[in-house]
Amino acid sequence: MPELPEVETVKNAMAAATLDGQITQVWTSTKKMRWPIPENLADVLTGQSIIGMRRRGKYIIMETAKDHKPSHAIIIHLGMSGSVRIYPEAINKAPQKHDHFIMTVKKDQQFSTPQISTIVLNDPRRFGGIQLTPYGKDHDHELIRNMGIEPLGNELSGHFMAEAFKGKSAPIKSALLDQRIIAGIGNIYASEALFLAKLSPKRLAKNVSKTKLDALNEAIRDVLNKAIAAGGTSLRDHVQPGGEIGYFVQQLNVYGKEGEDCPQCQAPIKMIRQTGRASFYCSSCQR
Repeated sequence: MPELPEVETVKNAMAAATLDGQITQVWTSTKKMRWPIPENLADVLTGQSIIGMRRRGKYIIMETAKDHKPSHAIIIHLGMSGSVRIYPEAINKAPQKHDHFIMTVKKDQQFSTPQISTIVLNDPRRFGGIQLTPYGKDHDHELIRNMGIEPLGNELSGHFMAEAFKGKSAPIKSALLDQRIIAGIGNIYASEALFLAKLSPKRLAKNVSKTKLDALNEAIRDVLNKAIAAGGTSLRDHVQPGGEIGYFVQQLNVYGKEGEDCPQCQAPIKMIRQTGRASFYCSSCQR
């Protein structure tokens, strides 16, 4: 599933291609995704302008205006296998297999011909989805309202995690994946951050010291920022909107490397299952 860096990469590309442009055409499939695509989505969006593009956790939020007045927020989730393609032209051919949302946007250029971009959401497994909500109300949408803090914001700190994890008997890895506490961290980056902080994924969250949580805070920020700069991690489904892979896969220390040498001590990297998810770690470095 795309995690925060992958979603941030897609959001940035969509913003560059569409912000301040006008939506000229919208097509949606009739196939049900995680949630039904709103039947009136094309009618609502066509003719509106795009005035904002944000990320909240693993969701992309596109804001629109009609007649220069804020109108709607579109919540986009990429699911397990979803990807976004951006084409520098209007697409007039038939949708490809697994395409579920196609939007063409025109941006007027002051001294040249208008820039045309087409955004295509493709999702073979259909675990993603699109939701429509009034502008300014996305924070209260059922998908968003119970989400935790952003890990790259000012709220995350060792002190915050110490308070949030107080009394929690779950392993620290599971606590990091709880989107109600911290929004956006997934399996890949939790494993990588714990390695950088020298914390075992098996350590109970309530037993992690404040000093270790300070180190974990720095590790989370470091790994997420580096992954965003690299365009995310391409393991199975993620590619950047232009078709490029995410190059952070080349910087992974432990994730997906069971049996390989630890990059710090050369001990073999181990893999265990925690709540159905694979955790990769070095039992020598991480305590």
